[in-house]
Amino acid sequence: MARFNKVTPELIEKLRDVLGAKGLTVDPEKLLTYQTDEEGNPYWFRTPEVVVFPETTEQVATVVKLANEYLVPITPRAAGSGVACGAIPVYHGIVMELDRMNKILELNEDSLYAVVQTGVRTSEVQEQCRRRGLLYAGDPCSAESCQIGGNVATNAGGNKAVKYGTTRNQIYGMKVVTPTGDIVDIGARLQKCSTGYCLEQLFCGSEGTLGIITEITLKLRPLPPYKFDLVAIFKEDTQGFTLPNKLLKAGIEPTSIEYMDNEALRICSAFCKVTLPHVDEGVCYVIVTVETFDEDELDRKMEKAGEICEECGAIDVIQADDRIWSCRRQFAEAARDIDIMYVAEDFVVPLDKIAAITAKLPALKEKHDLYAVTVAHIGDGNIHVLPLNRDGLSPEGWMKKMEGFHEDLFAEVYALGGKMSGEHGIGFKKLKEFKRHTPKGEQHIIRAIKAALDPNNIMNPAKIVDLEE
Repeated sequence: MARFNKVTPELIEKLRDVLGAKGLTVDPEKLLTYQTDEEGNPYWFRTPEVVVFPETTEQVATVVKLANEYLVPITPRAAGSGVACGAIPVYHGIVMELDRMNKILELNEDSLYAVVQTGVRTSEVQEQCRRRGLLYAGDPCSAESCQIGGNVATNAGGNKAVKYGTTRNQIYGMKVVTPTGDIVDIGARLQKCSTGYCLEQLFCGSEGTLGIITEITLKLRPLPPYKFDLVAIFKEDTQGFTLPNKLLKAGIEPTSIEYMDNEALRICSAFCKVTLPHVDEGVCYVIVTVETFDEDELDRKMEKAGEICEECGAIDVIQADDRIWSCRRQFAEAARDIDIMYVAEDFVVPLDKIAAITAKLPALKEKHDLYAVTVAHIGDGNIHVLPLNRDGLSPEGWMKKMEGFHEDLFAEVYALGGKMSGEHGIGFKKLKEFKRHTPKGEQHIIRAIKAALDPNNIMNPAKIVDLEE
């Protein structure tokens, strides 16, 4: 079982010496801000004993060394936009807020890369690139609020992952403070490399359990000048689920393929105060985006995509305007507006298994008496089912219901060759389920890596690896 010490007045003074008077807070009211991330169920909340605000990698390293010396846990935090309880300080201790490290250090237009600090907002990187005719392809739906460091720590996905991949496909390397306080540069600005272990990929998606990322070197691309967005409207979900592989096989190379079920369309249109075509007919939407560097190629692909949508049974194919994309991007906020304790499922299956897993959902919802809405990145098999606590169960009662739902849901997901998270991560919230469904051999490797890099288990404990054992 994990054993940590309390934060002492002596440690507070040493932290103040490193960070300055404004570099930390122990104000009880301010500490409550850091008891959760985007999680709304107080069942999960934990309050830190101190929050620190470093401004340099060297300060981060010194704080980590002090945490080891005093055996106090550290929870790294970016924007707090995660939904897997990854930034919740399970064992209290220190929360390290990284939003003051928010500079774009270099943006090289000729060599197509940028060096950024961990606290830079994703939308800021995207905007600075757009102004220069460039593209940073990482595009989580929370881009306006999330930070690059958090994207890397969770290997965030998003709307453009079909064409460009997840965050791990957007990075060359990074600067990391290890759990023992060493400053290490990993990865390199190379197109290929077979020189030892691929450490930058190990740290990407490690959720702050193996170290604290302070700088990232990002890959940039030329920005395609031509784009179309269409919406294929279907009466039957299964018709829409046939689209991804058909579009890919036709050589259309979509940037994104997004799905919204009818209930999601209803709550999002109400939240955004817009009227969407055919929604009252019980339809679902599949939103397809294609980008090219040639206008004639765009026209050909747009025509072909429309034909494929109709062949799959679409009752209408229309342009995806700002109303529709606004509804898709505001999905989580629309759910939160109904229920602050909503649960954001994040499972992922092979493309040819999307219809199979979604066919299981009605029976699972009926069995567990759940109201849930669904959107998905069906171009990469990542499905977001959001159960909402419309019956007003207590935090504990809602948690118990979710445990039963997860036991059945994830059994079905793994039986189809899927995994429980495509982009949100495991965090604290899925710790038990991750242990249940991860093979023993894989668990052994994960624990061995954690023990080797973090001998005192101080780095974001209770995330991915269960320390209670």
